[in-house]
Amino acid sequence: MTTPAASTRPTGKDVARAAGVSQAAVSLVLADKWHGRVSPDTAQRVRDAAHRLGYRPNVAARNLRLGTTRTALLVVPALTNDFFARVYTGAADIAAQHDFGVVVYPSPTGIGPAKDPFSSARSALDGVIASSMAATSLTAIRGAALPLVMLDSDPDDPLPATHVNLALAEGMRQVAHHLTALGHRHILHLAADIDSWTFAVRARALAAALRTTPGTHLRTAPTPLTVHGALNTTLHALDTTGPRPTALVCDDDLIAAGACKAARRLGLHIPQDLSITGFDDLTLATALEPELTTVHLPAEQVGERGMQALLALLDGHTPRTDPLPTTLVVRDSTAPPPD
Repeated sequence: MTTPAASTRPTGKDVARAAGVSQAAVSLVLADKWHGRVSPDTAQRVRDAAHRLGYRPNVAARNLRLGTTRTALLVVPALTNDFFARVYTGAADIAAQHDFGVVVYPSPTGIGPAKDPFSSARSALDGVIASSMAATSLTAIRGAALPLVMLDSDPDDPLPATHVNLALAEGMRQVAHHLTALGHRHILHLAADIDSWTFAVRARALAAALRTTPGTHLRTAPTPLTVHGALNTTLHALDTTGPRPTALVCDDDLIAAGACKAARRLGLHIPQDLSITGFDDLTLATALEPELTTVHLPAEQVGERGMQALLALLDGHTPRTDPLPTTLVVRDSTAPPPD
């Protein structure tokens, strides 16, 4: 039995010769499609021969033959927010199980139109997953040729192939019911000043939930989605005339962190003087003192479901569309209002 020269990369033909089988059998075994086509003994002979020869399939050549790259693009507004980092982790875990790769692309314009990061995304990718932006923002990347899975975005938008969403409204309803049950009636909503579906849903759900409790007053203050921006917005909002709110509902944990800083600067104690809630349950939520009552969003599951949806589309199947659950995590930043 001969083996290829040390300086020559072994080929599938070499493996077939060493195992005493056809090249077709080698392809079936190494693609794990041999069940019912070749015997287990033959499959093991092929694997042993490939290992002995140090054979590695030429993935690039295989993908070129199949017209696929086995690569997905994940577009996010930013990676500085660990929600999106966890979304990537979930997507990459599922992708790895299916011999796929995930390229993460933080859009330079945030939720605005995203530029094509390749000379031609349609020739470099098999599909696009995008989080927390409008599907129209992806036109330059996908054109009309690539399947698109949208995460945390408007489910009524017909442009994407499918959506993966969270039960955001239910999360905000839990916040409202928690605060009203504690006795809060004057509530300030620190709303992210970003024109996107995800924040519009939160605002509508909060207002609707508070309307069910008589005597409740809701005021809204738009704020940048940054700690510093929320600090300034909160200082201004709490310095206005009229009844001071006893609870602040924040669209994001970063906003809540800025609100906490503002409260301390004004000499207010949390939660004795002022209750504060967040949204997302970032790592930051337990780094604050007191720890933040917030809505937990299963970010890794969002990424997992997004990648599973893309794989289903590529296989001609219908993905799941039921929303992922959200849960209020009650910590020490909320309490009954002061007398």
